[in-house]
Amino acid sequence: MDKNKQASLQMKIERTMRALAKNKIPAVYAPTSQDALKAVEGMMREGDTISCGGTVTLRETGIRDLMLSGKYTFLDREAMDPEEVYQKTFSADVFLTSANAITEEGQLYNVDGRGNRVAAMIYGPKKVIVVAGINKIVRNVDEAILRVKTTAAPPNAMRQNMGTPCQTLGTCVGCGGPMASGCSTDTRMCCHYVVTGYQKTPRIHVVLVGEELGY
Repeated sequence: MDKNKQASLQMKIERTMRALAKNKIPAVYAPTSQDALKAVEGMMREGDTISCGGTVTLRETGIRDLMLSGKYTFLDREAMDPEEVYQKTFSADVFLTSANAITEEGQLYNVDGRGNRVAAMIYGPKKVIVVAGINKIVRNVDEAILRVKTTAAPPNAMRQNMGTPCQTLGTCVGCGGPMASGCSTDTRMCCHYVVTGYQKTPRIHVVLVGEELGY
């Protein structure tokens, strides 16, 4: 990356971090996945009951391996009944996830199919840790909406073979329309839309990673 692009990226990161702090969303910057792993480990205590949303980022950073290390009571929906996990997650000590987008205005934008991930982010677990790569940074909510419809949803649908129109078209059929516009298939992934703009109590914490991670 040339010096101008590097300087521009650094300014974008700093704007985002300042805006998150202004909105009472504590955030730390981790230059690498290894730094992010250490930051997350420092935010949890051995013996904590933890859970997570569906996210590629946690696998790519090695955080899922940490969750499986035996140091914690991990409510793992891949090894347990998912519905049971969704219910128990609300009383967990820590919930880990990524974000679909983080705006330079300090907002978190997330879209869910079932709603269990955004529900846990909003209320329930004592602490929420959001781990996101710098590729998730956008200018504002409008760009966040576009990012999900064109950049996040199609490859995620392909990864899970959801059979949605975005999987074959490479973009949402509702692209360019209102935030919640989309397909009408039973496998639709984009059903619940949440913008976190401010916290009265700093419960959600962000670890922004200086790498491109996830979708």
